[in-house]
Amino acid sequence: MEDVDQDAMKMLAARAVAAGATAQNVPSPCISVCTMDFDGSFCMGCWRSIDEIAAWSRCDDGQKKVIWAQIAERLAAHAKNRP
Repeated sequence: MEDVDQDAMKMLAARAVAAGATAQNVPSPCISVCTMDFDGSFCMGCWRSIDEIAAWSRCDDGQKKVIWAQIAERLAAHAKNRP
C-alpha cells in the first residue's frame, strides 16, 4: 500500500479512536474510496478486508468496534514499516 494518502490514513486513525469510544451506532469506516490493495487483502480507503466489508451490516456495535480496532492495528503496522 505504498500509494496510500497519508492524510487519509491520519483521518482514518482518528476515526478509529473515536469509534472505539462510541457506545452505540458505531460508524462505518468507509470513505468511499473502495479500491483494493495490490494483492486484494484490504480496501485502500477503509483498510477492511473483503470479509469485514461483507459482514459489516450484520455486525452489532461490539463486533464493529473489534473491526475498528483491527483497522487501527493495520494502520499502526503500516506506519511502523514505512521508511
